[in-house]
Amino acid sequence: MKIRPLQDRLIVKRVAEETKTKGGLFIPDTAKEKPLEGKVVAVGNGKVLEDGKVRAMDIKAGDTILFSKYAGTEIKLDGEEHLILREEDVLGVIEK
Repeated sequence: MKIRPLQDRLIVKRVAEETKTKGGLFIPDTAKEKPLEGKVVAVGNGKVLEDGKVRAMDIKAGDTILFSKYAGTEIKLDGEEHLILREEDVLGVIEK
């Protein structure tokens, strides 16, 4: 299924959860939190300003981002969990 987000929204797929700590301890499922990091799958055209102009997005498809804990709406695409977020919910872009 293909979906194109509108305006300043983006579709994000969460990165894989860590199952082991750096010290080698395994994390049980009950103690895991959903990761706040994800990979951008698709982006909208940008925010429409009051004067009718469109401000382009700072984020592009393929970026790895950090986002707010309770941000976005969870959806399923082709059986996989994704989030639809607004650009303002993104805390930063991870550069490697």
